[in-house]
This record gives sequence, structure tokens and C-alpha cells, in this order.
Amino acid sequence: MSRDSKVSSKRRRFDAAFKEGAVRLVLDEGRLLSRVAKDLDVSVSCVAAWVRQARIDRAGGGAAGLATDEQQELAQLRKEVRELRVEREILKKAAAFFAKENA
Repeated sequence: MSRDSKVSSKRRRFDAAFKEGAVRLVLDEGRLLSRVAKDLDVSVSCVAAWVRQARIDRAGGGAAGLATDEQQELAQLRKEVRELRVEREILKKAAAFFAKENA
């Protein structure tokens, strides 16, 4: 296979306004998900995921899943937990070092 015939594997990124527009077309205007995806030149699975998340967000989370703001908060809390665990390990090692040195 020549280099020219390879399909680019670089992922496309879509901003929040683009996603919201696609979701609005499906949920608010009642357009078919597959038609919206085709019109916007986006995969059906992408638009479906955006619509699914928008439904969760509109319902306020609950049993359906985490709302977007809850997902962001969860990610931030997980990052803080990782940092605190690293700090705790450093403090444990420092305490052991000074205890050994003073013994």
C-alpha cells in the first residue's frame, strides 16, 4: 500500500457549539439521527453519543448516568486523589528516613 492511499488516522475534533447544534437538530427539531450525521459529515455513532449525553444532561444525571458537569467533577476528584496518594507516599518515606536517622 502506498503512502498516498493511506487514510489519515487523525481524529477530528468538534467544539461544543457544533455538538450542541447536532443534538438540537435531533432532539428539538426531530430530525433523524442518521440524516443529521450524514448532513454534518460525522459518523452516526458520534452523533448518537452526543445525543445520549445530552439526554442524560437534560435529565440531570440520575440512574441514566453522570451529567457532563458531574463527569468533569469526578475527573477532577480522581486527579486530586492520585496527587494526594503520591504526596502521602513521599511523606511516609520521609518519615521513615528521619525515624531511621534519629534512631
